[in-house]
Amino acid sequence: MSGVWGTGGPRCQAALALLASLCRARPPPLGLDVETCRSFELQPPERSPSAAGSGPSVSLLAVVVIVCGVALVAVFLFLFWKLCWMPWRSKEASSPASANPPPEAPQSPGSRGTMADKLKDTNTLGFLEAAVKISHTSPDIPAEVQMSVKEHVMRHTRLQRQTTEPASSTRHTSFKRHLPRQMHVSSVDYGNELPPAAEQPTSIGRIKPELYKQKSVDGDDAKSEATKSCGKINFSLRYDYESETLIVRILKAFDLPAKDFCGSSDPYVKIYLLPDRKCKLQTRVHRKTLNPTFDENFHFPVPYEELADRKLHLSVFDFDRFSRHDMIGEVILDNLFEASDLSRETSIWKDIQYATSESVDLGEIMFSLCYLPTAGRLTLTVIKCRNLKAMDITGYSDPYVKVSLLCDGRRLKKKKTTIKKNTLNPVYNEAIIFDIPPENMDQVSLLISVMDYDRVGHNEIIGVCRVGINAEGLGRDHWNEMLAYPRKPIAHWHSLVEVKKSFKEGNPRL
Repeated sequence: MSGVWGTGGPRCQAALALLASLCRARPPPLGLDVETCRSFELQPPERSPSAAGSGPSVSLLAVVVIVCGVALVAVFLFLFWKLCWMPWRSKEASSPASANPPPEAPQSPGSRGTMADKLKDTNTLGFLEAAVKISHTSPDIPAEVQMSVKEHVMRHTRLQRQTTEPASSTRHTSFKRHLPRQMHVSSVDYGNELPPAAEQPTSIGRIKPELYKQKSVDGDDAKSEATKSCGKINFSLRYDYESETLIVRILKAFDLPAKDFCGSSDPYVKIYLLPDRKCKLQTRVHRKTLNPTFDENFHFPVPYEELADRKLHLSVFDFDRFSRHDMIGEVILDNLFEASDLSRETSIWKDIQYATSESVDLGEIMFSLCYLPTAGRLTLTVIKCRNLKAMDITGYSDPYVKVSLLCDGRRLKKKKTTIKKNTLNPVYNEAIIFDIPPENMDQVSLLISVMDYDRVGHNEIIGVCRVGINAEGLGRDHWNEMLAYPRKPIAHWHSLVEVKKSFKEGNPRL
């Protein structure tokens, strides 16, 4: 039987299978005893090659499955450590200081819509505006929320601009065309970027007041020197109605400054009744004294009706025999009726103001300013002039007024009034209009020049004055009062001053 078991043919295999089935039958068929069947069952059948090779392949597949499972578990643990463990540790470390909030999980469209709806709350809006100002592309705030905040802020800014600034008029295009290139005013598009308040301030271009302290100190010294008193002078006024004469009596001077090396002065007084400078009267010279007593009378023929427009000018000089006389100071009495009605003699004491040269009275001009912000229209009304300086040999002038619109030292426009012949007190009542946008009112000024017309030759300047934000004294106050009371004419008298040698039409220095 062993030989038969060793054969591996198909017939043998079939015979063995048949024999095995006969042995399993109960009872066994004839010819097969029980011992033979038992010995046959105890002998193991030989396995086929295919069955023998299937065992290792199954084991290899199991090993591969186990290795892949372990790898998947390792990847899962690594992702869990990166996504959950590290953020939790960082949040726990930063929670006491509350420095940086943990990253938020991605939000669904529904939650983003809820966040956008919360923008109506003022507290939430303020917080989100601060977040947008810190970083326009912050990952902590969704893009939809940033755009909603941006649109809300821009809409609020546009509403403020519409309620505070009038619409630009086409009449201002000519004014803007004359402006320097760096001063052109253009409409700012607030829809593309945040308002200027979101920008961090820097020190570039900032004015440093400490650089101008020395200049202001010098200016204060000059002003204090100009207002410094140089002693006192005593005089009296009386009007003689019968002869229509104003009697000026120079009594004495007190505490005059020393002008000579010996510690004294040789004072005398010149008297003018402005605006007439042709009639000049003078006291005697008193030698080597600082407290002279003059006691001299001077007569000025003038009608009583003209006294209100006259000024008394006293100039105190120190006499020098071999050099130019030094001016000690001056006194100007604007109102002759200041002390009394001049019907009786009235004694007056005045401080002598410091001066290096005699001030020239060029006259005064009266005009009004009115500004309409909604229309961007500035109206200057030239009313009249008085006591102008005589420029012709006839003792009169042919005055007219020229008004120049200046911007950063450049003359943009000029307009003038009509000419009034042979008069020193012309009356005009003429309006001059300039179109100036409200945003440029702080950059412009007006130069008012009173001119004397000459048929032959060049026209001469009698005097000028300036009004604007950068003007001085009454010129600045008049401008600020006009801006403070829009749509209301503001009128003032302005004294005319001389044109300095460094003056140019495009760069006035007054």
